[in-house]
Amino acid sequence: MKYALAMVTTIALSLSAAQTHSLKDLEESLIQRERYVEFVERSAPPFTLMDPKGRALSLSDFKGKVVVLNFVYAHCPDVCPLHSALIGSLQAYINRTPMRDMVQFISITTDPVRDTSDVMREYGESRGLDPANWSFLTSGGADGQATRILTGDYGLKFTPGDAGYQLHGVITHVIDQSGALRARYHGLRVDPLSIILYINALTNESH
Repeated sequence: MKYALAMVTTIALSLSAAQTHSLKDLEESLIQRERYVEFVERSAPPFTLMDPKGRALSLSDFKGKVVVLNFVYAHCPDVCPLHSALIGSLQAYINRTPMRDMVQFISITTDPVRDTSDVMREYGESRGLDPANWSFLTSGGADGQATRILTGDYGLKFTPGDAGYQLHGVITHVIDQSGALRARYHGLRVDPLSIILYINALTNESH
């Protein structure tokens, strides 16, 4: 509990400091302290997928918000749970601030056959992800080809292996309010504060 409070205080102070610098200044600063970040500026690959209630959602539906996007599948035994924990920690801190209504978290499954509506719903609940601004999306098709193609568009590769497992990397994508892909955080050793600072800078850039 004390660690959580200390982390919140650190984030609050860092956010205040970050607001005094331009986005470009912040990017240069973060590159010095965060070895796993890659800053880009290009249109994020579009998609239209379904949530657990069967509603079609597109990336364009979240225009005006910063989107934090990742790819996982519910039966992954190793890195996906850790990646979801990272997303959950980001959301927990974001949702303690005014950024809550400015940021949307999206996870996309690469295993739509096994990741049914019930599985996706339980996945979020079991990990404490808040459906107020987090969505787990699926192609809803008979195989995972559609979303695995989409991962390639985002610079990732999910390769089917034995027993339904998939070999893949880990990237947390940050998309700005206009739909431009702005940052890619590689792996699980990233500093959550680095991502939070960058999200904060994007939300302030729009004002």
